[in-house]
Amino acid sequence: MQTVVSAQDFSCRHNSAEVLSDLNFEVGEGDYVGLVGPNGSGKTTLIKAMLGLIKSAKGCIRVFGYHPDEQQEWPKIGYLPQKHLSLNQGFPSTVREIVGLGLFARKKSSSRIRETDIEAIDRALELTNISGISHKLIGDLSGGQQQRVFIARALVNEPKLLILDEPTTALDPETRENFFALVNSLNKEKRVTVIFVTHDMGTIGKYASKLLYLDKRIIFYGSFDEFCRSDSMAHFFGESSQHIICHKHN
Repeated sequence: MQTVVSAQDFSCRHNSAEVLSDLNFEVGEGDYVGLVGPNGSGKTTLIKAMLGLIKSAKGCIRVFGYHPDEQQEWPKIGYLPQKHLSLNQGFPSTVREIVGLGLFARKKSSSRIRETDIEAIDRALELTNISGISHKLIGDLSGGQQQRVFIARALVNEPKLLILDEPTTALDPETRENFFALVNSLNKEKRVTVIFVTHDMGTIGKYASKLLYLDKRIIFYGSFDEFCRSDSMAHFFGESSQHIICHKHN
């Protein structure tokens, strides 16, 4: 199995404070990792380090075998950040144009729209059920609709690694369940590796195959079966909470 993301003795500082400390883990091809932890635990910092937006104080992170700042043609990565700016009414870009921007994030050649690009945009619009509003200005949409547009932008280049940072916050319950089903389908049928950042430990076990619990250091990393059988996690969370998190019991 190909290693998609690996961290070796990775530490990160903000000013003089250590934000992440001595992380060691690997994410394999086809893994679906729920990245969880309390506020301020370093989840978003870790994601930014994977994307090359934050430098290490010690150790390294590799994505598809490369340091994030190496100038290489990586396999495709889709990223949905934790928060996006709410675009004001009349913002002069349509839904289709915003989704299309996801095709050019890592292009080093011409940015002209090709026939294959148009087809990719159409597929992303259909996957997220926003084809019917593709020609509307994004600033005229509700917050939940805008979120679906940004999800489509993350999916448009058919990524091999999909990084989602609290993606369901602005979604209504039905759209949220449809989104989880979509991510699950991409993971199971197309072997897309998923890193799904969430604060909702009580839900992610229904969908993800692995749990990475982070609190500036790795508290636990492994399958939910391993989590369920872990005496140290029973002590850390309490047996009742442990079994609610793992979703292995009725």
